[in-house]
Amino acid sequence: MHSDRHASPLLKLLAWCGLGLLHLPLLVIALYAFNTESAAFSFPLQGFTLQWFAAAARRPDILDAVWLSLQVAAAATLLALLLGTLAALAMWRHRFFGKEAFSMLLVLPIALPGIITGLALLASFQRLGIEPGMLTLIVSHATFCVVIVFNNVLARFRRTSLSLIEASLDLGANGWQTFRYVVLPNLATAMLAGGLLAFALSFDEIIVTTFTAGHEKTLPIWLLGQLTRPRDVPITNVVALAVMLATVLPILGAYYLTKDTDTVAGSGK
Repeated sequence: MHSDRHASPLLKLLAWCGLGLLHLPLLVIALYAFNTESAAFSFPLQGFTLQWFAAAARRPDILDAVWLSLQVAAAATLLALLLGTLAALAMWRHRFFGKEAFSMLLVLPIALPGIITGLALLASFQRLGIEPGMLTLIVSHATFCVVIVFNNVLARFRRTSLSLIEASLDLGANGWQTFRYVVLPNLATAMLAGGLLAFALSFDEIIVTTFTAGHEKTLPIWLLGQLTRPRDVPITNVVALAVMLATVLPILGAYYLTKDTDTVAGSGK
């Protein structure tokens, strides 16, 4: 049942208060990244400066952590795009024994607490004799990134008209040509949105990464280590702001790519 009545002023106020409570800590971090004072969270702000950004850019440990996080997120996203799209195609086009159980198992890594997923992955890698490192990071991140891509692509598949595929086959196109020229263009925005969300999720992942990184130090792990170094708080604020932007921008991009496609079958670019 749908209601066209406007929300009451009290409900609007409570909604804005809730949003403020969620985002105020992020705003504080963003503001103190530009503070001229090096002391931790001195109030009021002493002035505006970009010196901490320059200092962070000269730190090789930060640059190495950023580069590692980008590599892991990119590789995990590519793997998730491949596996998530194929899984969505199988769930959409085929009926087989255990289909619902298979769907539940796909969603399980992101539904479980991160510490459970991390422990399970670490135990699996140890049983297989694989040392924690770059490979284990990529595989562990891909396990929960697959869910994001799978959900986006499956939702688009369910809005794709089968008559388009049937028409393509009736006109003489083979299976690959139908996929290349009919199905894939309809999936483009869903795959891109899923990839952006998966990249953002992988880039700032900390719990699973802690168990599977070994001696590798991604940017979130670097930030966690900075909690015991109060002298580096201004630079830590700068890096935290960069992580927030690297996470928020892909999410906004995914939102704008898919916000007008909920009522259009296929609706790809």
